[in-house]
Amino acid sequence: MRVAMIGANGQLGTDLVEVFSKDSEFDVVPLTHKDLDVTVPETLEILKRVKPDVIINTAAYVRVDDAELYPEKAFAVNAIGALNVARVANEIGAINVYISTDYVFDGEKEEPYIEEDTPNPINVYGVSKYVGEIFTKNYSPKHYIIRVASLYGKVGASGKGGNFVEWIIEKAKRGEELRIVDDQFMSPTYTKDVARTLREFLKLRPEFGIYHMVNEGYCSWYEFAKAIFEILGWEVQIKPIKSNELNRLAKRPRFSALKNTKLEKLGLRMRPWKEALTGYLTEKGYL
Repeated sequence: MRVAMIGANGQLGTDLVEVFSKDSEFDVVPLTHKDLDVTVPETLEILKRVKPDVIINTAAYVRVDDAELYPEKAFAVNAIGALNVARVANEIGAINVYISTDYVFDGEKEEPYIEEDTPNPINVYGVSKYVGEIFTKNYSPKHYIIRVASLYGKVGASGKGGNFVEWIIEKAKRGEELRIVDDQFMSPTYTKDVARTLREFLKLRPEFGIYHMVNEGYCSWYEFAKAIFEILGWEVQIKPIKSNELNRLAKRPRFSALKNTKLEKLGLRMRPWKEALTGYLTEKGYL
């Protein structure tokens, strides 16, 4: 199965390339921003030459607050970029895998969202990703929309300058005060676990549609931060704060945890978030 990986050197893309390349069932074609820019349709011609069976589109504008100031940038990548990929995927008959987000939900449900729940994004970033979902669904019939959440991976997100785990560890090392919100709940997810699960998922070729793919369970950002230092065995003081104390431009969903309902029906299970976090810290050499 030939797989074209858009965003191959990004946080998720790096692990996808590594995991898929180790499996003889896949022929991986890594494509970085230098090879292909989803906002420039002409550059997608490379996909017609490569002729992949599957296109995995991890390209994303992920600066949630900046998106409020520059909505056109978020929409160019997350929405129009998804449309451009969907059109090419449809033209060459490839399966189109679009990586989406928990931020398509408003956070008012009070329990984990399932695939059938109705999106209602409350910030520009979330709206742009939801439009990307709609374009993917309506322009490439052979599609998988994979919603992930609160990703962290070994290379970090270039758009965010790293990941939450590394950011908080570095702040602790410098002895800086740690103030973390305790009123936003999510499903922290290790990119390597997404890569492994997506690999097995594509082997199964289930029916096309939307699937959630996150580490099991959920927590607040404060609980996540506490867990990091508990696993490391470090004595670190963390001050819980409310999200409105941060004065951020974009509203965040208060509760955006996801449940992998459809994955479980396929017999695919992702490990609990705390176990995944321990795995990440081990692989990074902290343990």
